Amino acid sequence: MSLRRGLLWALLLCFTAVLSAAGAAVSPDFVPAALVVMSLSGGVLLWRNVSLQLKARSRTVWSLLNQYLAVRFVTWLGKRQREKLEKDTLDIRRVQEETLLKRLSKNADTLYGRQFEFSSIKDSEEFRRCHPVTVYDHYRELVQQVSSGAENVLITGRPLILAMTSGTSGSSNMLLSTKDTSTDFFLQGVCVGVDAMRKAFPGSLSLQRTLKLFYSPTVRHSEGGIPIGPNSSTPTSSKHMLHLYTTPAPAFQVLNERDALYLHLLFALKDPHVGTIESNFCSSVFYAFRALEERWEELVDDVEVGGISRTLELDGQVRLALEKLLRPDPGRASELRAQFSEGFQGIALRVWPHLHLVLAVDSGSNHIYGDLLRQHYCKDLPFYSLFYAATEGLIGVNLWPLEEKRQYLLCPRSMFCEFLPEEDLDSEQFQTLLMHQVEEGKNYELVITNATGLYRYRIGDIVKVAGFHNQCPVVEFLYRRGQMLNVRGEKVSEAMFLGALKNAVSQWPGAKLVDYCCAESGILGDSSGGAQPHYQVFLELKGVRNLTEEQRYKLDCCLQTDSAVYRSFRIKGSIGPMRVQLVSQGAFEELKGHMVSFSNTSNTFKMHRVIRKKEYADFLLGKTVS
Repeated sequence: MSLRRGLLWALLLCFTAVLSAAGAAVSPDFVPAALVVMSLSGGVLLWRNVSLQLKARSRTVWSLLNQYLAVRFVTWLGKRQREKLEKDTLDIRRVQEETLLKRLSKNADTLYGRQFEFSSIKDSEEFRRCHPVTVYDHYRELVQQVSSGAENVLITGRPLILAMTSGTSGSSNMLLSTKDTSTDFFLQGVCVGVDAMRKAFPGSLSLQRTLKLFYSPTVRHSEGGIPIGPNSSTPTSSKHMLHLYTTPAPAFQVLNERDALYLHLLFALKDPHVGTIESNFCSSVFYAFRALEERWEELVDDVEVGGISRTLELDGQVRLALEKLLRPDPGRASELRAQFSEGFQGIALRVWPHLHLVLAVDSGSNHIYGDLLRQHYCKDLPFYSLFYAATEGLIGVNLWPLEEKRQYLLCPRSMFCEFLPEEDLDSEQFQTLLMHQVEEGKNYELVITNATGLYRYRIGDIVKVAGFHNQCPVVEFLYRRGQMLNVRGEKVSEAMFLGALKNAVSQWPGAKLVDYCCAESGILGDSSGGAQPHYQVFLELKGVRNLTEEQRYKLDCCLQTDSAVYRSFRIKGSIGPMRVQLVSQGAFEELKGHMVSFSNTSNTFKMHRVIRKKEYADFLLGKTVS
């Protein structure tokens, strides 16, 4: 077989593999057009193969070909999905109505659908009249039935997985996840995001590999045999997608997060041409760089000798498979030692000079990690916060990667959205609004109807309508209702508290905020240290070892300035002064490990800014250094 014919045959095979890997529900008319695009691209690839092979060192032509086809296909599909999205935003009322009726029709014959007579509902107004606004307790017993093996309860058939929420609003809840969830996320989120990324960061779609920080969960099964775990697919779900990443397949079998992180870093350090750092959240990226700073000498030794440190507790077969992929590289080790010896300011671009961006969510509770990375480890690198999503599914996509403010266009075919005005959050009488009824500049709680059995469900997220893209709302995430401080009815949101905290830290010479959380004194019992209800604040700071009492009180003053209600309670003495305590370096990372050990949500974990369990507060009290 000639090289030309062999290459074209390989293109067709790879295209099929990419379709399978993407899990996309594509119609037959996609295929001929895509095959034409891929075939025409083959000639370009022939000219580039030699230079790419040299540039990527150990990469094979087959590896490059797989990656090239994956990138080209998702790029082509992204342009098509973006066109569909733009068309949808021109008639948002019709599209939302279609989305709702599709969900109701699909689940009309379920136990729940028959109870609420989904088959007779003709429009959104009728749906809102006959179905109440709900919270998780409304579904708890029904989800338990599904977990036990019952089918056609909330959704047709049974879910692919029972997904656990991160628990930032209290306990971790179990939700259903289906193929529709994955398809929506891929088509409406990933593909549209890739199109936006292609325009803003064209180099990010090259054949450079990505350092993907992902930790394989321990999946258990319900009594009905349904997997319980995260609703995100693993990088090993398709061997064809592994060509995109620096981490090889055997490393994703390592369940210990500390050891898995070491392997992510080791294989990424061996490749000087890494193009993207990717993770769900900036917190994972921050913790990865902190681990790199702590363990760089051990890592560089492994790069030099082509081995894996014996401090890692690896399965024998996994270690053997990984070590077969390593070769001694004293030259690269020498380069790395020189860079690490100069410190860690801007280290990302110094060890990987061809990096294009960090792809991770840096809004909401991850805002402080994004700031730390931009100021230190990832100085001069752009960040792209691609999605606004939750365990419940895809909510929005960021079409403006270069904008400093993180704003997300609500995905009109992913969920049917309603909006509860912020001033009515605690009211028993309220009226929700639809996408075409919300007002720019106002705050709302999202109420969603999704593809996995949640109907008119209060998701707990408070968003601000920042504007509109055509007719579709563009939102900023503000805070979670469950992360609100409220010891006397003052209701201090996460966003308000963080603003006051950053203001206070800016007045503490040399101090940089690394992490924080709060607890309401009531959960601490006798260890709260004050008679009046108050906030117990735990801080991890860089640059200072102690704070004066005057500096600690500055935080209380800053919050009083920002919250008139908090100030009034402080003046009356019904809320006592904050107790501000510094904890040791790494305390929050240890707390995270403690939290995820119970919920198995490592890749979707968000640090709780208000902790509700005494055991977590006691853990941080034990880590107090000042």
